[in-house]
Amino acid sequence: MNTQELIKIEDDYFINTFNRQPIVLDHGEGVKVTDIDGNEYLDMFAGIAVNALGHNHPKLVKAIQDQAEKLIHVSSIYYNEPALVYAKKLIDKTNFDRIFYANSGAEANEGAIKLAIKYTGKSEVISTVDSFHGRTIMTLAATGHEEYHEPFKQIMPKGFINVPYNDIEAIKEAITENTAAIIVEPIQGEGGVNVPDKDYLKQIEELCHEKDIVFIVDEVQTGFGRCGTLFAHELFDVKPDIMTMAKGIGGGVPMGGILATEKVAAAFVPGDHGTTFGGGPLVCAAANAILDTFEEENILDHVNEVGEYFISELKKLDKEIIAEVRGKGLMVGLELTEPGAKYVDKLREEGFLINCTADKVLRFVPPLIITKEEIDEFVKALNELL
Repeated sequence: MNTQELIKIEDDYFINTFNRQPIVLDHGEGVKVTDIDGNEYLDMFAGIAVNALGHNHPKLVKAIQDQAEKLIHVSSIYYNEPALVYAKKLIDKTNFDRIFYANSGAEANEGAIKLAIKYTGKSEVISTVDSFHGRTIMTLAATGHEEYHEPFKQIMPKGFINVPYNDIEAIKEAITENTAAIIVEPIQGEGGVNVPDKDYLKQIEELCHEKDIVFIVDEVQTGFGRCGTLFAHELFDVKPDIMTMAKGIGGGVPMGGILATEKVAAAFVPGDHGTTFGGGPLVCAAANAILDTFEEENILDHVNEVGEYFISELKKLDKEIIAEVRGKGLMVGLELTEPGAKYVDKLREEGFLINCTADKVLRFVPPLIITKEEIDEFVKALNELL
């Protein structure tokens, strides 16, 4: 079938929840992907910051193939070696003590909020305007986009308070005796790649310690090297009580997780939370391959080097239409003075995949293995287009 015939299948059979780009991707190699018509694209989006090692990375592919020949799924009723090995590897690299495996970022955030509520016995959660924490009913309530709330207001849970991002005074004013947790992205992704002041997260941490409030960082998009450190909160020298993760953790296989301190994690006992697919052998084999490759190929050093180069090259673009370039590592936003959707379309036609978020921000979250030469190729095309 050709592209139009395949797209018509969605028109005829899918529940309509996405406005997709009109291409059908078929295969990829490194930072490049190819559609079924043979058109090649430089992937500056990485499946929404998921494909950390790009496409068809040999170590990731082999790990998945080898594990698929042994066990794909066993459920949470039994132990499996890849999940146990990965838990120790990851915990040893962080300031956390315990892990819970989930299937997605939304599920991880849902579990983190439940854990905070169980630990504190309180019922209010503070989040920030323009945040994004998921599309379940509870994580939607925590997400700071009013337009996402509107269709579901009649069943939206109470107890969620949205305050402006990067405004510690707003958080102080929102805290009550019922505040269980503050959940925040170290750098906002869907909100427009918004980088906070250097002391913002530290002030939240100190406030949480003072008030016995659980400090949750949502690292679903910022984690796993995306911002130049294994997790972005490390850039701000803070130690949260809970961290959520997904996207890059599995390099393309659906996986998420919650990390927590011993003190907070102890609030959950058998029966309080659970999962059927979380921590399965296949996804954990992939996650082990990702983490091992980060070390073997010095991925974090590479992200810092090419990320700094990318941002510096974007800042050289002298165009009135550019309002600001911002970001950390390979999580970069270019804010325009006008809506950016048409530029997404035009760049796709030129062979580059990006997206636009927050209406005017072109967001670039390429695979972490991207080279300076590939960045030059993209910046040249972007410059000519703008």
